[in-house]
Amino acid sequence: MIKINTDLQPSDLTNKLKRFWELSGEKIRLIENNYDVSKGSPVFTINGQYTTRGWTEWTQGFQYGSGILQYDITGDQSLLDSTRQKVVEVMAPHISHIGVHDHGFNNVSTYGNLLRLMKEGKTSFNEWEKNFYELALKISGAVQTSRWTTIKDSGFIHSFNGPHSLFVDTIRSCRALMVSHQLGHVFQAEGDQRISLLERAVQHMQSTAKYSVFYGEGRDVYDLWGRTAHECIFNVKDGNYRSPNSQQGYTGFSTWTRGLAWAMCGFAEELEWFDAKGNDYPGKETLLPVMIKAARATCDFYINHTPIDGIPYWDTGAPNLYKIGDYLNQTANPYNDFEPVDSSAAAIAAQGLLRLGNYLQKHNEAEDGKRYWQAGLTVLNTIFDEPYLSTDPNHQGLLLHSVYHHPNGWDHIPEGSKVPNGESSMWGDYHAREVALYIQRIINNDTYYTFFNI
Repeated sequence: MIKINTDLQPSDLTNKLKRFWELSGEKIRLIENNYDVSKGSPVFTINGQYTTRGWTEWTQGFQYGSGILQYDITGDQSLLDSTRQKVVEVMAPHISHIGVHDHGFNNVSTYGNLLRLMKEGKTSFNEWEKNFYELALKISGAVQTSRWTTIKDSGFIHSFNGPHSLFVDTIRSCRALMVSHQLGHVFQAEGDQRISLLERAVQHMQSTAKYSVFYGEGRDVYDLWGRTAHECIFNVKDGNYRSPNSQQGYTGFSTWTRGLAWAMCGFAEELEWFDAKGNDYPGKETLLPVMIKAARATCDFYINHTPIDGIPYWDTGAPNLYKIGDYLNQTANPYNDFEPVDSSAAAIAAQGLLRLGNYLQKHNEAEDGKRYWQAGLTVLNTIFDEPYLSTDPNHQGLLLHSVYHHPNGWDHIPEGSKVPNGESSMWGDYHAREVALYIQRIINNDTYYTFFNI
C-alpha cells in the first residue's frame, strides 16, 4: 500500500513544479513543430514520438487543453493564441459527436478551460467569445446526455460500445452535463420534452456508484471495498444489470487502475460542484452520502492496492504480478519483466485523492481528509520526478510509463524489455498538467481550480 508521507506540504513541491512546467512547455512545442496532424489526434508515443491509434478521437481535447493549462501558469500569449485558434478550427465536431461518451474529456478541457480563464480574469473579456464558449458547452452537455439508457432504478450515459454498456470512466463526462446545466441549458427531446441535464448527471452518478463500484457487501466472490469494474453490462430490454466486464482491464472481476482513477477523480470533483453550485438540488441529502461512499471506497482501494510510492500497476488482478514478489511493499518498477505500471492512472488518481481530502477537511472530517490529501501529495512527489518525469529533450511525452490498452497489445515495448514502458499518453500528460495546476494554485494562494468556475 502507499506509504503516505504525512509531513509533505504543497510548498515542498515548488522546485519540482518549476522544472515540470519548463519541461511541459518544451513538450508542447515539440508536438506543435513535429507532429503530423493529417494522421489524426496524437494518442500515445512510440519511441518518444506521438502517434495516433484509431478508436475514437477522444484525446484531441487533451492536446489543446494542455496548451491552455500551460498558458494558465506561464502567461505565454503566443501559446494561448495558437491553441485558441486550433480549438476554433478542429474542436467543433467534438461538440456534436453523438457517438462517444467523452464530452467531459474533449470539450470541458478546451472550451471549459477557455471560459474559466476569462471568468477568472486571466484573459481579456469579450462578450462574443464568452458566448461562443458557452454555446459549445451547452450543446456538448445536451449531446452527451442524449446517449441515454434507462434501467429499472435509474439510467446512465452509455459508452460507445452501445446502450447496454456503462463505462466507469464516463463518470468524468458528468461534468459536461453539469456545466451545461449551470449555464442554464436544458435537453429537449421528442415533443419538446424538457429534460434536466443535472438530473441525468445525478442518475449517471448513482448508477456508477451502485454498479461500477464494489463495497465488500457480497455482490460476488471478488467483492472488495472500492474495487471497480471498467464496464457494466445491462439487458436493455428489461433494464436489469447482468454482469461486470472490462475492455482495457484484465477481467470484469479485477480492477483496471485507470478506470479506478477516473472514478476517484470524478466523484470527488462532482462532490465539490454540489458543495459550491448545487445547494438548490432537492435530492442532495440522499445523493451526497452515495457519492461520498463511492469516493472514499475507490480512494481507499487505490491506497491499499498500490505500491508504496503511489504508482499502480495497470490492473490489480494482472496475472503475472505475483512474479514481481511483494510488489505492494516496494516502489513500483516500470522496467520489470512481468506487468506494466500506469503512471496516467497515478496522475488522475492524485487529483481525486487531493480533492476528496480537501472536501472532507472542509466538512469537519479532518483526520480522514488529511489522510487522502497526504496520499495525493505523496503520489505527486513521485510523478513529478524521474523516472516518471520525461527529461529527454527529444521525447515528446511529459509523463513516462503510461499504458493505453495492454490486453490488445497496443502499447510499445522497447527493445530489450518484456513489457511496455518509457512511453507517454495524451491523457496522462494532460492530467499531470491538470493536477500540477491544481496544486500550483494552492501554493500560489490563487483561485481554487475547478472545472465549474465558469
